[in-house]
Amino acid sequence: MSTSDNTPGDLESVRERLNVIIQETRFALLQDIIGHPSELPTLRELDSVNPGKSQTMIPQHLQQLVDAGIVEEVLLSESRRQNDLPYKFCGINESSRQFFEEHKILRAQDTLHKIYDRVEKPDNINRYETAP
Repeated sequence: MSTSDNTPGDLESVRERLNVIIQETRFALLQDIIGHPSELPTLRELDSVNPGKSQTMIPQHLQQLVDAGIVEEVLLSESRRQNDLPYKFCGINESSRQFFEEHKILRAQDTLHKIYDRVEKPDNINRYETAP
């Protein structure tokens, strides 16, 4: 659907969604999620790759993305959980993925994967990346 085909209500919805994601910290979190090898980082991983942000700021902004319906929490089934590995992840839902593609927000996805790979991470975070 082209922008000219959108109704005023649709345009307002697009504007509201863009306003949520263009805030600096939330946009950085989205880039980190998109750049993550499985596109499902844990909160600890997001903390690790955003050392300049406070540990309270990241969950607050992440919750705003969840509340706006852009990010969703993904839980590993109980049968697949392991005591020393995370079971709660953050991912972009399908409608947001379509929105990002439509608005060319995912153009840099390959670059974001490369950047995320190059970030130096502690051993426990490297283990989280390979968690089920």
